[in-house]
Amino acid sequence: MSNPGGVPTPLWDLPVRFIHWAFVVLIPALWWTAENGKMALHMQIGTVMLQLLVIRVLWGFVGGSTARFAAFVRGPRAVLDHLRGRTGAAPTAGHDVGHNAAGGWSVIALLGLLSLQVTFGLFAGDEDDGVTGPLNHLVSFTTADRATQLHGLGFNLILALVVLHVGAVLFYRVVKRDNLIAPMVTGKRALPAGTRGLVRAPAWRFFACVVAAWLVGWAIWSGATP
Repeated sequence: MSNPGGVPTPLWDLPVRFIHWAFVVLIPALWWTAENGKMALHMQIGTVMLQLLVIRVLWGFVGGSTARFAAFVRGPRAVLDHLRGRTGAAPTAGHDVGHNAAGGWSVIALLGLLSLQVTFGLFAGDEDDGVTGPLNHLVSFTTADRATQLHGLGFNLILALVVLHVGAVLFYRVVKRDNLIAPMVTGKRALPAGTRGLVRAPAWRFFACVVAAWLVGWAIWSGATP
């Protein structure tokens, strides 16, 4: 839990916060465009989603301390201990901060599902109705049909995970009196003095991630023409 009498401590860097809130906007936008047949816009938004995923995955290796996968991906025992309430207390002086053991795996699950969803979307579609992903021509009709089915299933799994995530945030807010939303907006959280907060990464690393993501998008659309 946050400490109302604590010291505002850097927790989340700007790339993590921006991508988090971008997902909040883009996931409903992708659903709406698909449901309303706005497939050209759907694919454009999907490309943005893909590029953000590339940035976030790369940032998980070279980004700020709390953004790195190594900082929050823990083993089954740590997850069970957290769920049993053994490690749910606020960080104390000298302890690192960031995602808890269960929250870390929810991040991995969401990034994994979104990555699969975007990948299936690249190959999905039916040429007969003129609605296909940019790389649909590279696979057989059978593969494209399977990708289309998995693309639909993937959204349902993402929706379930989003509902679980929102439920967890509400649980922390209402039951534990712990506001997890504010730090994702401001980047800071009131914690005991001496708590080791975010160690920021050099800005050039983020720009390198952006360039890599742009190259991925460029490569995909360069190969979009049979």
